[in-house]
Amino acid sequence: MKLIRFGPPGAEKPGIYRDGKRWDLSAHFPEWDRPFFNSGGLARLAELLGGDSGLPEVPEASRWAAPVARPGKVICIGLNYSDHAAESGMELPKEPIVFQKGANTVVGPYDALLIPRGSKKTDWEVELGIIIGRDARYLGSEAEAADHIAGYCISHDVSEREFQIERGGQWTKGKSCDTFNPLGPWVATPDEIPDVHRLKMALEVNGISRQQGNTATMVFNCHYLVYYLSQFMTLEAGDLISTGTPPGVGLGMKPPVYLKAGDVVELTIEGLGCQRQVCEDA
Repeated sequence: MKLIRFGPPGAEKPGIYRDGKRWDLSAHFPEWDRPFFNSGGLARLAELLGGDSGLPEVPEASRWAAPVARPGKVICIGLNYSDHAAESGMELPKEPIVFQKGANTVVGPYDALLIPRGSKKTDWEVELGIIIGRDARYLGSEAEAADHIAGYCISHDVSEREFQIERGGQWTKGKSCDTFNPLGPWVATPDEIPDVHRLKMALEVNGISRQQGNTATMVFNCHYLVYYLSQFMTLEAGDLISTGTPPGVGLGMKPPVYLKAGDVVELTIEGLGCQRQVCEDA
């Protein structure tokens, strides 16, 4: 299944994407959120879709929203691709590098990307996102962790490098500006992805290839990350984990290159669709 949401900001509705079309499920479910996932909603959704559901089609012009409701937490993993660590001239981490960004950053996959006031170093990062499917605490194994994953999606972990690195070393403030986490277009349930650890990833800016990677070069895989994080915090259903980025970020170029108003960023991950954002000044 491929979960989507649609409609104007603040009035989004749940739906699914199949057969190349979007279908409205708001008559059956209020939201794709923590109560939905924790109450076995995915199983009920699968049962509904297995019958003659007669769902209405979403109007083509309707906005693509983030495919899940605003998460309780957005957890990010740094330096989780061996080739990106090499690009950055840094050693591979012995344990996952963990930081958080504000949940207010989550927007739709085609919404405008706002360049913050005073920003000169807004950077791109294509990432694989994990959506937690059940509350998880002190999981016992990677296999158990896999059972707590609702699905996967494209997560654009936008960063302002000056705010992040040069303004007191606070990663959160370089990661939490408005619109800094376009998500979607859909969340694909695990059965939709034959091997989540072998997916091609790409990002272009103004039609120029900037990032090319594969989830096969992850240092810590998706199942391990969910297991690991559950030892330190309760992962709530609907939370988002962004699992790191492959090489090719603007910071790593010589000289560095950053986003500005008018730039167009396009992201793809195999099996998870594509995103497109036009940059605007905040």
